Parts: sequence; structure tokens; C-alpha cells
Amino acid sequence: MSNRNIISFDNLSLQEFDTETDLIPLLTPEDEEEMNKEELPSSLPILPLRNTVLFPGVVIPISAGRDKSIKLINDANAGNKIIGVVAQKNEEDEDPTKNDIYTVGTVAQILRVLKMPDGNITVILQGKKRFEIDEVTSEIPYLRANVKEVEEKRPKKNDTEFNAIADSIREMAIEIIKESPNIPTEATFAIKNIESQSFLINFVSSNMNLTVKEKQDLLAVNVLKDRALETLRYMNIEIQKLELKNDIQSKVRFDLDQQQREYFLHQQMKTIQEELGGVSNEQEIEEMRQKAKTKSWDVKTAKHFEKEISKMQRMNPQAPDFGIQRNYLELFLELPWNHYSKDNFDLKRAQGILDRDHFGLEDVKKRIIEHLAVLKLRNDMKSPILCLTGPPGVGKTSIGKSIAEALGREYVRISLGGLRDEAEIRGHRKTYIGALPGRIIQSLKKAGTSNPVFVLDEIDKLSNSHQGDPSSALLEVLDPEQNNDFYDNFLELGYDLSKVMFIATSNNMGAIQPALKDRMEVIKMSGYTIEEKVEIARKHLFPKQLKEHGLKTKDLSIGKKQLEKIVDGYTRESGVRSLEQKLSQVIRNAAKSVAMEETYNVKVTDEDIVKILGAPKLARDKSESNDVAGVVTGLAWTSVGGDILFIESLISAGKGNLTLTGNLGTVMKESATIALEYIKSNAEIFGIDPEMITKYNIHLHVPEGATPKDGPSAGIAMLTSLVSLLTQRKIKKNLAMTGEITLRGKVLPVGGIKEKILAAKRANIKEIILCHENQSDIEEIKAEYIEGLTFHYVKEMSEVIAVALTKDKVKNAKKL
Repeated sequence: MSNRNIISFDNLSLQEFDTETDLIPLLTPEDEEEMNKEELPSSLPILPLRNTVLFPGVVIPISAGRDKSIKLINDANAGNKIIGVVAQKNEEDEDPTKNDIYTVGTVAQILRVLKMPDGNITVILQGKKRFEIDEVTSEIPYLRANVKEVEEKRPKKNDTEFNAIADSIREMAIEIIKESPNIPTEATFAIKNIESQSFLINFVSSNMNLTVKEKQDLLAVNVLKDRALETLRYMNIEIQKLELKNDIQSKVRFDLDQQQREYFLHQQMKTIQEELGGVSNEQEIEEMRQKAKTKSWDVKTAKHFEKEISKMQRMNPQAPDFGIQRNYLELFLELPWNHYSKDNFDLKRAQGILDRDHFGLEDVKKRIIEHLAVLKLRNDMKSPILCLTGPPGVGKTSIGKSIAEALGREYVRISLGGLRDEAEIRGHRKTYIGALPGRIIQSLKKAGTSNPVFVLDEIDKLSNSHQGDPSSALLEVLDPEQNNDFYDNFLELGYDLSKVMFIATSNNMGAIQPALKDRMEVIKMSGYTIEEKVEIARKHLFPKQLKEHGLKTKDLSIGKKQLEKIVDGYTRESGVRSLEQKLSQVIRNAAKSVAMEETYNVKVTDEDIVKILGAPKLARDKSESNDVAGVVTGLAWTSVGGDILFIESLISAGKGNLTLTGNLGTVMKESATIALEYIKSNAEIFGIDPEMITKYNIHLHVPEGATPKDGPSAGIAMLTSLVSLLTQRKIKKNLAMTGEITLRGKVLPVGGIKEKILAAKRANIKEIILCHENQSDIEEIKAEYIEGLTFHYVKEMSEVIAVALTKDKVKNAKKL
């Protein structure tokens, strides 16, 4: 049963009853009979109650704060003091209309109105009889309705069953008062002094600890005996709860030890913090629950969150696990579950963005536009896993930003260089101190959407350690068939990565484990030509550096010829990073002159470049004359692009030994050995005396000995060098070659053809010997880049010698 003195329907405040006012006596049977004879007015002002129901005969104090309620009470108090009282369906409604109130209510008489200091008023009402709203006639300035009386079927005076029910209600009410520590024992006298059975039922129903809906259902029962039975049922439930509660309390008796003492002290501290403006743990948990309602979770995720927040609710806030659980739930709420940004499928706009930000790279841009086209047509395709591979500085990482802008997606980048802990990808279990989710989940939280463009930079630089293999952890991330349920150890739940567009970058595909490489679509990005570098510098790098150094286009300009001079004389790379640094150096010199108000050339000249950058330090290797036997121009691929290298060989008296120098790797040494053995076995074809080879030592050298060299692509160059040396025949002028050899005399294809061809053109080479299988690589290169070059496609070593060697002897030929 409820022990509340005043039941608020406006602001839920509890006001103290004035003890000095006259006592209001309990309803007697005579009073009740007289009250039932009173006529019901046809129209009543309607007062909605927030959180209680008024029963006939019962007196209750009400605290009113709404303007409409105060207006109604003042008008009724000045008139006949009769109003209609009904309960609201939802206590949160500030301005209830006819649809927000129950239709069955109680006619009430205003006994007293008390004005409170805060501007509210407390009114004491006594219920008269029940009524039913027939029609709401107005809502301004307050609700008014036409009403009709609800007939109540009462039992006969000598109905023994009803009398027994009433006696049971009285006895049980007294028992509840005794069992409940919150109800004063004086209430027993009130129960004993109630003479009217119907008033007893209404009085007990009004004061029971029931919801508004349950009390309203009791009020709406027209048969008094049925209402009595329902009231008795609720009282039985109440007394069972009290007995169970008291039984549990009697069993749980404990001494207040140090732990409990600390707990209560912490509770006091928490209360003080809340008074000072802090947030209580209960409020924090409620805020989390409210935030969770805004998330578009599936059923599994929502159940997991509710389970975890319930666990947090049961925890002691001073326990160490409480902070861990809070961090876990905060991550859960911050992740963009099933939140996706809308893709922009304007392909012409996307092409424009890619062309604006990157000069060249036609294959990459074509692949991106193709993917966008398929997405536009199907709108449900899983995002591909692209891997851009190529030398440093060619724009692999920056193209990810352009793709994100073209798609209208968020851009996220993580650097995998040197990563050696598997937990960086999958996260730690949250039971560990300082546990965090993996980089993937952290980045998605930062992005705010579940479909960003995600750049995995330097994927070939991953390393292994005793803490696991991160590249193996990436297998699940980069598999479109598995990553729709990516498991992070900290999150302990699958997360859908299938809509993320992953773009990996690498310099060397050979360093990536095969299983990981198999999951990615590899797009090769070769180096830029001199012409492309000049255009990139003119359109992108120079304007960018001008802006970063605080200058405008009117302050400094540079021509194509000068840009080409910087590219050719001061940089040797496939990308444009060094070029940007050199341009920055030139611009800084101008910025210094502007700041010091010195005169300078607004248009950069060749003399300015030499003055600022010094004399050109990287003169390109040119093809050498063919006056010396055994000197062949080979083509090489390096991490900064293509280059030419020379193979030199020398013969001297000895016992047929082969010496190899030039910091050569195992594969390159094997190529030299294969070439010599092939010559020995086919000496007659080349016009060489086999016995002569055993009388001389051969020394083969590849210049720039400080630079490590390896790979099979110098095989045919070594073969040509040795045949030229042993026959003393000239090698064709302005000729270069690349290809692998076998003991059977076959020529095999090699890689890096585009970079090697560009290097050959820079070195003024006119003819190039390649394996016939590399012809398809040549066809992929733009025609303007290979203009003026002649290609010889060969299958056998004999064809190489036929093309490379002339019949003329070199100057000062040795007699062997």
C-alpha cells in the first residue's frame, strides 16, 4: 500500500500537509448514502491527473502547476466547487487532449485550496461518484465535457459472500500495514474505523501500490463485488511480496566490515560529486541506453549490447572492471554500425577529379571508373580489394584520397610499415590492462561510416615477430568472402567490412605472402617519363609549393625547359618526391628575396637553377662507343625506376678461370656462369676455338660496385659481352638488351620493361633486344614514348649474337 501524502500530477513534487488545519473525518454510511443521492451535473470541467486515480469517498491532496489546471481550480473554487477528475494515459503529456485521458472518472468536490510559495497550488479533493465522459465540448481554457453517471451494481445488505470479502480486505490491509516498514501503524486505526464496506474497498484501492492503469481498471469495474475481489487479489500479491522481502532481509544480516565502510564512504562521495555537478553512474547508463536506441543495430548486436550494459549495471563502480566495461560500451556506441555514406555515381565528375589530381596513371584511373560504373548499374557489388604497386613517389597513397572524393566517401589511412604485432590488426582482449581495439576498428570509429575508402599503406613492409604475423591477420580483412563478419578481439563481435573499399600500396610485391597477394587485384604503377614529370611539376607541384611558401603566381614562374633541366640533372627516381624538394629549394630562394626586398628573376632561368641547386650531379649514362670488345649496354630495373648498366669483360693469360666483380647477387653470378658454359659448348657456332678458352682467364665486371645488383635480366648482355671478348668483334652501336638465358640457349622474358625502355631512350639508345614474349609489354606503352626505337624480339641466344655483333673487329684487337 502507498504511504504518499500528496500525489502530484504536474511536477511530481511531494508537499507536506498542513497539520494545523481541521481534520477531515472518514466517510460514514450515511454520508455515502447522501452522496449517492446527489444529482450529477450534465457538464463538468475536467481535471486530468498525472499519476493517480481518485475513487468515490476518498480524500486526496493534489499539487497543481499547469496553467490550465490552476485556472480550472480557481474558477471551480469560486463557483460550486464541483469538478470532474480523470487520469491521463501518459503522465509525460504536458497538455492532454480528449484522446489522452480515460473516459471513466470521479466527480470531486474541492474541500480546500492552499497556495504554495513556488507559485503552485495544493487542492484537497473528495471523490463523490463515478461518471463517464459522453462528449468533450471544449479544450480552452481547460477541458470541459458532457458527462453521464455510471451505475454501480451493489450487493444486498445480507450478502454473506460480499461481507466475507470486505472483512478479508480489512484484515489483509491491517496485515500489510504491520508488514510494511514504510506505512505508519496509525493507519490501522483508520482502517478499523471505516464503517462503509464500499468506501473501505475504494479507500484501500486508492492507497495500494498499483500503476495508474491498474487503478483505472479497478475504478471502471461496475459490479462492486467484482471490484472487491480484484482488490483482494492485488492485496494478496502485495502481502506475498512483503513477506518475501522481509524473509530475505531477515536472512541477510552482516557486520559492517572495512569493505562495507569504504563502500558507504564512496557512496557519500558520489552524492557530493553529483551535488557539485557530476554525473551519476545510473544516469550515465541511462544515457548509454538512450544513445543505443538511435543505432541501426541488428538483433544480435542489440542483444549483445543489452547484455553488456546489464553486466555494467551490476558492477561496483569502484571495481577496476567497471572502467574497462565503460570503455567497451563507449566504443560500441561510437562505431558506425550499418551506417553508410551515399556513393556519388557521377562518372564524369569522378574522371575529372582523378585527372585533376593525377597526371598519367591511365590504367589505375580506368580501373576505378570501371568499378564505379559496375556499382552504379548493380548498386550491391562488394567493394574490391585493390593493390597499387610501384616505385616510391608515383602517387599510390594520394590516389586513395582522390578515389574517396570521387565516390563521396570518407578517407582513412593506416601505415603498416614495420607493424609486427597481430593485435594491431585484431585488437587485444578487453580483459588485458590497456586493451584497445585493432587499427581497423579504430579507423572505422574515426571515419564515422562503415564504407570508407581505406588505404593500407606499405603493405609489403609488414614484419613478423613472436607476437604474431600481422599479414596473416590481414587475410580475413582483405577477403571479400570473409570480411562481412570480421572478428576483433576487443569488440568480441563480428563487424561487416564488406562495404569498405580497401586500397593497399606496396613497392615490392615479392615481399607480400602469396595468400595475401591472391586476395588483391594488383594494379602496377610504373614510373613517370621526363615529359610526364615536367607536366606534373607544372600543373601540380609548382603551384602547390608556391602556396605553401606564401608566394603567388605573379611572384615566380618557371618554364618547361627549366623544369626539364631540373628533372634531368638533379633527380633520378621514378616518382616525383625529389623533384618536389628541388622545386621547393628554388621557391625558397625567391621567398627569401621577396622577404628581404631584394631584386630577383621572376622567371627562373638556367643560370638561376645552377646557382641555387649547384652543378647537375646526375648526368645520365649514355651509350658508349663500340671501339672496345666486351662492353655491352644492359637494361636494369631499380626501386627508383629503370636505368642502364654496362657489362665489361677482360681476357688475360691464365688457366680458364672466370672472375666476377661488381657486388653481384647469386642469380646474376649464375647467369654469367650459364653464359660461359653455353659458349664453351657451342664454340664452333660462334667461331671460337674451344681450347683457347682454357688458356685464358676471363674477368667480368659490372660498374658501380658499391651498388648491389641481382636478377636474371642481364643474362643475354653477359653472353654478348663474352662472345664479343672472345671473338674481338664490335658490338652494334646504340644497342641495349635485357633477357634471361638458359643452358639450352633459350631467351626468357623479364619484368620492368616500361621503366627499362624509358631509361634506354634517355641514354640515346636506338635499338633494343628483348625476348619475344615481352612484345606484349611494349604494346602497352604509349607510342610517343617509344618513338625512334627499334625492337628485336628473339627466342634463342644465337639470334641475340646475330643481331648484336657486327663482322668488324674492334680497334687494337687482341690476337688470341
